Amino acid sequence: MNYRNAYNIDDLRTLARQRLPQIAWDYLEPGAEDNVSLRENRAAFERIKLVPRTLVDVSKRTQKITIFGKTYDAPIGVAPTGAAGIYSFAADIALARAARAANVPFVLSTASFEPMEKVAREAAGATLWFQLYMSKNREAAARLVNRARDAGYDALIVTTDVPLIGNREPNLRNGWRIPFRLGARNMLDGVLHPRWLVGTFLRTLLDSGVPRFQNTDVNVGGRIVTTDLGQFRQQRDSLDWSDFQWLREIWPHRFFIKGVLHADDARLAVQYGADGVFVSNHGGRQLDGAQATIDVLPEIRAAVGKDKLVMLDGGIRRGSDVVKALALGADMAFAGRAPLYGVAAGGEAGALHAIQLLKSEVDRMLALLGCPDVKALGPQFLARMAPSAHAQ
Repeated sequence: MNYRNAYNIDDLRTLARQRLPQIAWDYLEPGAEDNVSLRENRAAFERIKLVPRTLVDVSKRTQKITIFGKTYDAPIGVAPTGAAGIYSFAADIALARAARAANVPFVLSTASFEPMEKVAREAAGATLWFQLYMSKNREAAARLVNRARDAGYDALIVTTDVPLIGNREPNLRNGWRIPFRLGARNMLDGVLHPRWLVGTFLRTLLDSGVPRFQNTDVNVGGRIVTTDLGQFRQQRDSLDWSDFQWLREIWPHRFFIKGVLHADDARLAVQYGADGVFVSNHGGRQLDGAQATIDVLPEIRAAVGKDKLVMLDGGIRRGSDVVKALALGADMAFAGRAPLYGVAAGGEAGALHAIQLLKSEVDRMLALLGCPDVKALGPQFLARMAPSAHAQ
């Protein structure tokens, strides 16, 4: 199957699974431990039912939204994903360009292999936000944040749910750790996936050498085969709200906290100067057993009020998921794995196809719901909510 013949995100997932070696697939797909949160992200969406209205003029539908004075063509964003370069050549640039073509935001991960400045040049005109993993080293963090400012990134997204890395056992079984060592089993698997071997692995080596972490606040540019991430992760478990407040003081643009699942944390984020929050459980990759993001969304929306932005990620696979998220109070839904399936299946064009699939499904949902404008979405279009979604 070609990515052009993919009719939904699951089709792209199948293609990505076929084209990636096991070590890359297992870094992309599973969650932490028993995958409880990973499965719950999807199950929670599926528990929510839609209540359409009929005989509504939906001939002039729009899913355009305006955030910080900029209008986007859909309420969809591309979430940050670390080490995306193992799925496709220069994947972060491809994802940013796809987001630009679709006129939606793209968030670059701290753990990208592409320098943030290069992404900004190669995807000029895109809406670029930077996701920060911060160590306790404030001097190093300030240098990194200033790089993002100088490169033209419009927003800083501080991810706070990784005091240490979640227990992702498939990665351990495959030998995926930093410094990385390519064992015989992984090399054989790479040879058995010639398209990936030539188009991603060898092309990356010829273009820029062994992949490097280009956007960390310490050990910048360290090769994945030699770099010890211990210093990068140093004392991350000792970060607190004072560090968040310090970042707010040095960052001049829009500012979000990512990894919020509790209403009190959402209130604290606003108290310390955040422009909004990302309701996120890290795609089920950190605390296994954490609540699904869609279940806690209404409570967090109520906690921050109407004037602050609430973004959601976790489990977005259909346009109906985006519609449900907006109906429960999200301003935008961010997809992580979905565009990665696309980029693995077809590079930049595949990533754009993934975004366009979601956009087309949102449009169809609006028509079938009898809601011509996403801004009119609300709980009146939903029924049989999961009990936890009603929590106050």
